[in-house]
Amino acid sequence: MEHARPRYLESKRSVDDRALAPRVRDRFLAELPPAPELIEAACGTGVTVPRLLSWGVDEGRYRGIDTGDRIVPFARWLRPRELRLAGYDVADGAAGRGDADFTVAGLAVSFAVGDALDVLDATAGADAVIAQAFADLVPLPRLASAIETALRPGGVAYLPITFDGGTLFQPDHPADDAVAAAYHAAIDDQPGRDSRAGRHLLDLFRRRDGDLLAAGSSDWVIRPREDGYPADERYFLRRLLGFIEATVPGADRAVEGFDDWVATRRDQLAAGELTYVAHQYDLLYRTPTR
Repeated sequence: MEHARPRYLESKRSVDDRALAPRVRDRFLAELPPAPELIEAACGTGVTVPRLLSWGVDEGRYRGIDTGDRIVPFARWLRPRELRLAGYDVADGAAGRGDADFTVAGLAVSFAVGDALDVLDATAGADAVIAQAFADLVPLPRLASAIETALRPGGVAYLPITFDGGTLFQPDHPADDAVAAAYHAAIDDQPGRDSRAGRHLLDLFRRRDGDLLAAGSSDWVIRPREDGYPADERYFLRRLLGFIEATVPGADRAVEGFDDWVATRRDQLAAGELTYVAHQYDLLYRTPTR
């Protein structure tokens, strides 16, 4: 899967960091007990681990699950090296906790290859489930049920960067609306996918027995600066244009002006003129306390 390349996942890290809704994050942290048991669905390259540490979560246990058999070894290799360079005390599994890949400060960290929903279904008693940029990839009712299975009573699910059907590029192009519509329709044509997962998950959580504690927008906004795009965000945009180019023709929908749209967007990216916005939500849900 193209999305699962390590560089793509690393290149969006700065984009995600800007997008996360501080109010939802702060409520999530306030709900955590000391030394929480955390499990992350679709953990990717494990960027949540340094993020948690920067937020003050430096005790407990973190388990990251991802289907990528290239991604998980990369996370095991990269994250402890990054954390050591950042000045954290990092011990490997043998020197820390035997069932962890490594321990940083007091947080035991492990990554595993697997189907995240299956793992959640087989888990019980977790304090928190984290699922970033994941809800639009899977059937929402199954995700909600798996989350409630994995969590203890009163545990929380933190779902940041949940896509909600907004894809915008600037400057304007005559084919913008048709391209966005075809792209979203192609997403919806894939089994279990939902291009409006954010709003549908809001409704789904409101109908369940737990509490929707917080929700906020977490739009990706990538724009050129005077010295170009920040970090590796030019690469991120290039990959995104590739996803759209590969997806829209495969949807078997004629989009007038599509080839010109793609060529124009690539030229604008090369010239440092392209802006991109994706509309998303951060959600925080708490399971019933009894």
